[in-house]
Amino acid sequence: MNSEVSGYVWKEEEEEGEEEESMNPTEVKMSQIVMPCHSNHRQELSVGQLLKWIDSTACLSAERHAGSPCITASMDDINFEHTISVGMVVNIKAKVNRAFNTSMEVGIQVSCEDLFYDRHWRVCHAYATFVTQRTSNGQKVPLKPIIPRTQREQIEYSVAAERRRVRMVHDEIIKDLLFHRNAVAAVKTKVESVELVLPPHANHQENTFGGQIMAWMVNVATIAASRLCQDHPILRTIDMFTFRGPSQIGDRVLLRAIVNNAFKNSMEVGVRAEAYQGEGPNRHINSAFMTFEVLDDHGKPCTLPHIRPEPLEGERRFQEAIARKKIRLDRKYIISRTQGEVPLSVPWEPRNQVYLSYNNVSALKMLAAQNNWCLNSEKDQVRLYTLERKSVLSFRVESEVNIPAHRAFCLLAELRNRPSWDTHYQKCELIHWVDEDDFLYRVVTPSVHPGAAVLQDFILLASKRKPCSSGDPYVIALRSVSLPTHPPTDAYNRGEVLCAGFTILESKNDMSLISYYNKASPEVFPYISTDIAGLSSSFYHTFCSCSQYLTKNRLHGLVFTQYFISPTQEFF
Repeated sequence: MNSEVSGYVWKEEEEEGEEEESMNPTEVKMSQIVMPCHSNHRQELSVGQLLKWIDSTACLSAERHAGSPCITASMDDINFEHTISVGMVVNIKAKVNRAFNTSMEVGIQVSCEDLFYDRHWRVCHAYATFVTQRTSNGQKVPLKPIIPRTQREQIEYSVAAERRRVRMVHDEIIKDLLFHRNAVAAVKTKVESVELVLPPHANHQENTFGGQIMAWMVNVATIAASRLCQDHPILRTIDMFTFRGPSQIGDRVLLRAIVNNAFKNSMEVGVRAEAYQGEGPNRHINSAFMTFEVLDDHGKPCTLPHIRPEPLEGERRFQEAIARKKIRLDRKYIISRTQGEVPLSVPWEPRNQVYLSYNNVSALKMLAAQNNWCLNSEKDQVRLYTLERKSVLSFRVESEVNIPAHRAFCLLAELRNRPSWDTHYQKCELIHWVDEDDFLYRVVTPSVHPGAAVLQDFILLASKRKPCSSGDPYVIALRSVSLPTHPPTDAYNRGEVLCAGFTILESKNDMSLISYYNKASPEVFPYISTDIAGLSSSFYHTFCSCSQYLTKNRLHGLVFTQYFISPTQEFF
């Protein structure tokens, strides 16, 4: 899971200024000055030392929420944006974003401070998953829920469910992306090292600090990378650290590292950590994959030598490294970028489906979590809100409807009946049923330009989500994608959707608060401007049609076989 996934939020908040913050009870801050003993050969803070500080801060935050000792379960991908020199101050802030049944996500922000020039800059942003230690009889400890207090916390809380979903399917994605190809040279990069767990390496529960294990893993990975490039490699990214079990004082920790694959300017090193005591069996406690580069005198990445994998297991690691590189690219250019940084219609393919789906749902959740919506008009309790940010106009239409939320979710997800209540819908065809949560559609709509003979069409990815916990809404989200099987044609103007969809929240007495969101592109603005200016009330009539459709089929009728989608230009 990429730690840059919320970079969109960070950037917008930095540009708009810090919102008023109420102290989060789970927030923990740590400041450390970088001493020579913390540095590497370049007089920069060792990544291993930074990981120890990150883990300690995050663990304290988790334990503050849980009220009991906690263990690091996993650490998502970390992308280091800047190095930190000796004499500078590292500021780390951690707080629990969301607690699930027995696990919790902790968000960590790391920044650097130059005391002499009063400069600050961000180093990295990470997400870690913690679980509480089991009780004496082996039972898991349930966690109390987190209550978001600010807009930023609400966004992180909402998107945490999506990040958790991506973590859970990570291994399956690796398997799906494997493919065979001839490979070309690696045994000399192999590193084995044994560390004895001493009291300074452990917490008050006598379990080894997760950060200490990560630091040891970085150390052997760096040695393995050095043996391939015969230079000083720079650690660029770390894939998920997954802690499979604890180790205690007195354990020997066996660390193995090897270069799995070398690409043109980067190499992936796989690291495995095992713990044992005496003659006992080895226990697999952690695995990670790290990407290194080597820079020349001008700071440019050097070309690396090819590598020949070992037979059998080496071949498997070689192919999996290719798959992970593909995943990292998907994360970097799909999940972590804002709409203005990449083309809207990202090419869809099975290998990037998980990340496009994540981006789709997360974008809608972030839009819904904004707290500066302005009420534009209201008619019979149907409300139209607008939001202007960075020359992009978004609108929201909402009202309560007499229908249970789960039923409204099923009905609105039945896209084939959309033309029966939405005059802006002319045709919709299901292109591909991806899975139970995601679908690809082609939608045909009238042109937004009055009198134009050419219709518009859209290729849309529709993603649906049921509530993760009590108080969460049902979500139906969509965004534009491109498909080689459905290229633009002269017969239609190809439109694009930035972000649109429904949230459906259970209300009292089997009522539902239904909200529709749409981030309008410039081509759509003329279509909705008359309603926003108060010259018409198309939004009201469309919502009334939708409401009648829902109440008519409240108790019986349509079977849920498809999924809701909506083009950018439609009103609701």
